[in-house]
Amino acid sequence: MRPPVPVPTLSRRAKLVLGAIAVLLVLFTVIGSLTNVYVDYLWFAETDYTEVFWTELQSRALLFAVAGVATGGLTALAIYLAYRFRPTFRPMSLEQQNLERYRQSLEPRAGLVLTAVAVVLGLFAGFAAQGSWETWLTFRNSTNFGQTDPQFELDLSFFVFEYPFYRLLLGFGFAIAILALIGSLVTHYVFGGLRLQTPGQKLTAAARVQVSVLLGVFVALKAVAYWLDRYGLVYSDRGDVFTGASYTDVNALLVPKTILVFVAAVCAVAFFANIVVRNLLLPAAALVLLLATSLVIGVAYPAIVQQFVVKPSANEREAPYIERAIEMTRMAYGLDDIEYVDYAQDTTTDGEDEAVDPEVAEADLRNDTETIPNARLLDPNVLAETFTARQQIRNWYGFPEKLDVDRYTIDGETQDYVVAVRELNSSGLSENQSTWINRHTVYTHGHGFVAAPANEVVGGSEGGQPNFTTRDLPVEGNIPVEQSRIYYGELIDDYSVVGAPEGAEPRESDLPQSGDRQINNTYDGEGGVSVGSFFRQLTFAVYFRERNFLLSSAVNEESKVLYVRDPRERVEKAAPFLEVDGDPYPAVIDGRATWILDGYTTSDSYPYAEQMELGEAAADSLTGTGTTALPDETFNYIRNSVKATVDAYDGTVTLYQWDEKDPVLRTYMKAFPGVVEPKSEVSEELESHLRYPEDLFKVQRDVLTRYHVDDPISFYEGSDRWQIPDDPTQEVQEDQPPYYILAQRPGQEGAGFQLTSALNAFERPNLSAFLSASSDPGTYGDIQVLQLPGNTPFLGPTQVQNSFGANQDIRRDLTLFDSENSDAVLGNLLTLPIGDAGLLYVQPLYVESTSEGGFPLLQRVLVNFGGQIGYANTLAEALDQVFGEGAGEVARDSDGEGAPPEDEGDAAPTPTPTPEPDPAPDGGDPGESPDVDAALADVDAALDAFADAQQSRDFAAQGQALADLDAAVRAYQDAKAAADGAATPGG
Repeated sequence: MRPPVPVPTLSRRAKLVLGAIAVLLVLFTVIGSLTNVYVDYLWFAETDYTEVFWTELQSRALLFAVAGVATGGLTALAIYLAYRFRPTFRPMSLEQQNLERYRQSLEPRAGLVLTAVAVVLGLFAGFAAQGSWETWLTFRNSTNFGQTDPQFELDLSFFVFEYPFYRLLLGFGFAIAILALIGSLVTHYVFGGLRLQTPGQKLTAAARVQVSVLLGVFVALKAVAYWLDRYGLVYSDRGDVFTGASYTDVNALLVPKTILVFVAAVCAVAFFANIVVRNLLLPAAALVLLLATSLVIGVAYPAIVQQFVVKPSANEREAPYIERAIEMTRMAYGLDDIEYVDYAQDTTTDGEDEAVDPEVAEADLRNDTETIPNARLLDPNVLAETFTARQQIRNWYGFPEKLDVDRYTIDGETQDYVVAVRELNSSGLSENQSTWINRHTVYTHGHGFVAAPANEVVGGSEGGQPNFTTRDLPVEGNIPVEQSRIYYGELIDDYSVVGAPEGAEPRESDLPQSGDRQINNTYDGEGGVSVGSFFRQLTFAVYFRERNFLLSSAVNEESKVLYVRDPRERVEKAAPFLEVDGDPYPAVIDGRATWILDGYTTSDSYPYAEQMELGEAAADSLTGTGTTALPDETFNYIRNSVKATVDAYDGTVTLYQWDEKDPVLRTYMKAFPGVVEPKSEVSEELESHLRYPEDLFKVQRDVLTRYHVDDPISFYEGSDRWQIPDDPTQEVQEDQPPYYILAQRPGQEGAGFQLTSALNAFERPNLSAFLSASSDPGTYGDIQVLQLPGNTPFLGPTQVQNSFGANQDIRRDLTLFDSENSDAVLGNLLTLPIGDAGLLYVQPLYVESTSEGGFPLLQRVLVNFGGQIGYANTLAEALDQVFGEGAGEVARDSDGEGAPPEDEGDAAPTPTPTPEPDPAPDGGDPGESPDVDAALADVDAALDAFADAQQSRDFAAQGQALADLDAAVRAYQDAKAAADGAATPGG
């Protein structure tokens, strides 16, 4: 027999070096972690949300400790017992001789090894468990829904709050049983209690008892799992087109699951009985029985029923369960109280291009005093560059890529506006502005609120620009803003150090230069964390890895550091139990610029409701361009339960309970008392600016495309499905985003601010429905669906866009505008209901210069109603083309109202591009028509005049040149059309 090989030992010096390295690693890890936790605590203390900090920390710590101790402790206990009852004498077979060296190495270090195993397993289990702190809190503070599920007649709170926690416990129970079993088997094998290759008895009595107990525990847990599986049938996806218990689940699986509970319990008893009986045949037979039973009645029988009973007549067999799924899915997504309206029923089918009676349509249009006057001509997704060119003021200011739409009541008139705040744009700082002092102590904030009526553009010399009614610095206009400094915003991605001792010279750049002196400011708001003490300065130096917190004179006893400055991040941090809408928007509330956000409570455990991916359901063609995508988390219940505000000056986060009936929010309010303000605290002014949230609307319209159907057989067949149209203004095939409009609903008095979307027939381009959700205080959240007749060819958005592109005048101008010097930019294609006659499509067309500093200007308006197209400089003229002279008088731009804003800098309107002459019809030179040549000469002259006016910075001359250029382009178009007509045979 060979002597055992000794384990090599480390020298004392090596041990010291390794020990020092280990201590340093632990020290740096601990310091970094404690610093992060402390800085987090300071933020929560600043915002008065320490209740959230401590509750979450305590819940995480509790789960970490319980799971860690249970997993590590019980596994270590099982290993210890296996070691404790190891056999004293072992037959010296070859197998045992090979294991002897391991025994000699482990036995002197048995306590150390056991402790290490317990600690490592405990840490892994603790880290895994602490992430489920919300599951624990919702279980502990469960609130009844007051509604039972249709199968088990249990309150829905059992499925949403209790069932996930029981599953969590069961999962950890299985993990502990398996780890303890593996640890025991390995220990018994190493120390001779389990002899795989030795003749004779394979297990010692102690090993047999321990293995039997652990297997009995595992099978007992399996019995519990079978019992819980019964309730899990409400999440079944066996039905091909719906979620929830199907015919097979209820009639062929529910009873077998109950039977398996008792079979598993009998098997567990058999394993426990093996402690006394000492015969492996009994537990082995019980285990075979369990496997056979689970395969026969748990797998084979349901499969046979599904294949031979359900599939041949699935539409009838599944009908009662589809009805459950429809009802529960509608309730889960807040779609159980929708107003369906049969719309535009006065139809004619004489021609495919005319879906509505033109006389009825014209009468409704001429009588309309709400929708057409408020038709939005400014596209917030296009005009960011225009806002920047005309209202940026300084290079370190900026506007988000996607602007926002809100409404204000000025002098008794409610009007929707395209709005934005002039934020600090850290990426816009030049090289000399990007030093630490400048970046973090000088350029600390944005300044100003900018608004332009969404249905107006400036006429005359400034043609095509938004009419900025609130603008400039200091802010002036019809929306009074008392505090317009923006220290918290979507573009601010860095921290700032603000504040200074009394009497010290202000250092924060604030307003444009007055005379020969820059106007600075010192922040005096409530926001920010004090860094006046050396300990705080050291803390933030470590946290931000920046030594200037300790060395710079800009950091003094009165200094504060502002961080976590994005409004969405602040709300997510203050309310980690919420999903926050991806599009915060600014509003002026009580004279202060304020960010408004929507918070959602979600669950993935609502019975019978269809499961969706949150990020995918809320995506559209604009996701990622100014809007933040929601996380890809599975869910099947959602409520807009919280409205949140973030003060743009001091960062104050306020959460308001909006959905007072939501049991999920009420549960979290129990867990975090005092964190969410009651709905009664929402002021009238704030309520007047609340919008129906986009992400929720996108989720709901996706669900509604399938679940608007009442008849289960029609639902199964998919014969009346709808579909979200692709965005026709984008090259990629992505969902068309919903649009905010101010319009009058059928049957409603006056215009209402609403979020809208068109819906097509499934895999067809024709329009089937028009969906809208009200944002007005009196009717907030009311969802209306205008259902169009199925036998008429109402054009969908893509068809309308194609009809615009096929129009000769529009196609010619698009070719003209899309040149080397400019780009044609199609704005959002809005769908507007006109009385009870039909839907009017309105689309603005912008032209943007390709030169540096170019920005979009509104040049044309496109209209489509019943297949008839209008195309003109104004909405009024386009409506006249479709409905007859005088029809467009109600349009807001009919008289060219809107005074041009005062000069804001060097930016100037972008000229309409020079038209490229087309080849002559007969292949000759293009300039054969004298009228065409004269028009081109006028265009060139206007462009030369515009260039001269730009060099001399004569804005009046620029405006006149633009007007001359527009007239010259129109003259060219008329002359070219006449020349083409004359060149056509027979013309």
